[in-house]
Order: sequence, then structure tokens, then C-alpha cells
Amino acid sequence: HTLIMSRGSSAGYDRHITIFSPEGRLYQVEYAFKAIKSPGLTAVGVRGVDGVAVVSQKKVPDKLLDPTSVTCLHDLTERIGCCVTGMFADARDIVQVARKEAADFEYKFGYAVPVAYLAQRMADISQVYTQHAEMRPFGCALIMIGIDEEGGPQLFKCDPAGYFVGCRATCAGQKDQEATNYLEKKLKPSVTVSGDDTVQTAIHCLQTVLSADFKATDIEVAVVTTAHPQVKRLSEEEINQQLTLLAERD
Repeated sequence: HTLIMSRGSSAGYDRHITIFSPEGRLYQVEYAFKAIKSPGLTAVGVRGVDGVAVVSQKKVPDKLLDPTSVTCLHDLTERIGCCVTGMFADARDIVQVARKEAADFEYKFGYAVPVAYLAQRMADISQVYTQHAEMRPFGCALIMIGIDEEGGPQLFKCDPAGYFVGCRATCAGQKDQEATNYLEKKLKPSVTVSGDDTVQTAIHCLQTVLSADFKATDIEVAVVTTAHPQVKRLSEEEINQQLTLLAERD
């Protein structure tokens, strides 16, 4: 009895993924959301009229590491990119699963997988891990970007609970609440962004919530546009250019 009391409000209900607490909560799934924040990084995705961009902080934990091998950005297909925030090992695994799903879809149906379908599949797979005891949930969130042949620019977010949603702008990681507040103020329903504004809005959002001025090595940026639907990762020079434009704009 003392043991249960000392465990606080979760009172043993967090020992097992598949057990609801009396309030109807799954503590292990809630802890997976905390794991997303554990590396201390924040990522922001913004969808514009003619493209979509995702910007993530980049922290190289050790001077001896090769900075090019540290990244949160991954290509799932030639035309779908994603930014995974959270545990790095889980991120690599979920990216492999997503690539397999995309390849299976193309093999089966003969055309490239739509972004919305891939986001739904990844959410479905994450949901299974909240219901079966043999697997723990992924400790990471997925922000997916791409251009849809019919729907234009697409931005989706999938979380460890198996929830996925299409967004005009979204964020994940340590400062996600502050970034959401910023984006809600900045991108009112009547406001649209396009071109470089899409990238700059995302960078400015990160700069504001982290109260920091970035160097090109502090962030990484991926963009997809209707004119260039392949996933493009910006080089340091291109990031510098965006930062300069942003500084001039302010």
C-alpha cells in the first residue's frame, strides 16, 4: 500500500502499456510524448501556397563528430521528406518503416504514395504499439512534407499515440507549445505565405521561441515546392541567404 502511494498519481498504472488508469489515461503513451522532448530540440513545419518547409534545430553533441552525420531530416521517397523529433534510434527505425511502406505502395499500385496515405499508415502503425504489450511506442514525432498531385503542398504530423493530422503549420519537440502559440498568432486563417516566406516564417518562429540568433550550422532546412517537387535540403550557403533575408526583413 505504501509503495502504491509513493508512486504518486500514476500508482502503478504506468508499469504496462496496455492498462488504462481509472481516469482513462495510458501513462506509457504520455511518457512517449515526454521522450520527444528529451533531446531538447524543436522543429517547425510551415505550408505555403506553392511549397512547404520544415526547419529543425541541429545540435552536434561532440566536437569530434562529423556534423554531416547528425540530422533530423530524412527522405522517405524522392518527393516526400520528414523531420523526426525525439529519440534518434527510434527515429531511424520509424524512417525505415516509412520507406518500406512507401516502396510497398508503389510496387502494389504502380504510382507514388500520396503524403496523406503515408501519414495515415505511419499513424496506424504507431497506434498498434499503444495496444499490444510486446512493443513500446516510438519515442518520436514525425513531421512529413511533400507535394500532392491533386492537393498541392502537404504537411502532416504523426505522434506516438497514433494520431495524425494535416496542418497549415506545425511543430514538435521541447518548445512545441510556445511555437504553436507563435504560429497561431502569425498565421491567421486569412494569411497565406509563399516562396521564401515559407522558410523564413519557420526560421523566425524557431528564433523567437528559442530567443536565439541562428548561424547556418545551428539549423537544418528541407523544402518541397510545386516548381521543384523533389525534397531539397538547403546547403549552409542557402540557409545563410535565408537568414540574411530574414534579418533585412526585420
